[in-house]
Amino acid sequence: MVKGTTSMGGFTRKKTHIRCRRCGKNAFHKRHNRCASCGYPDAKIRKYSWIKWYT
Repeated sequence: MVKGTTSMGGFTRKKTHIRCRRCGKNAFHKRHNRCASCGYPDAKIRKYSWIKWYT
C-alpha cells in the first residue's frame, strides 16, 4: 500500500510555466500552450474588469 505519493512525488520537479514571449511573465503553460496571464497565442489580450494589473 505504497503506490500513492511515492509514485506521484516525481512529478513535482518539472517547471509547469515558462516565460511568455508576449507579456514576459512566467505564466506560459508548457503543456496547455497558453499564457495564464495574457492569453497568448490568442489574438486579444486576456483581461477582465476585476483584474487591476492592466489599468
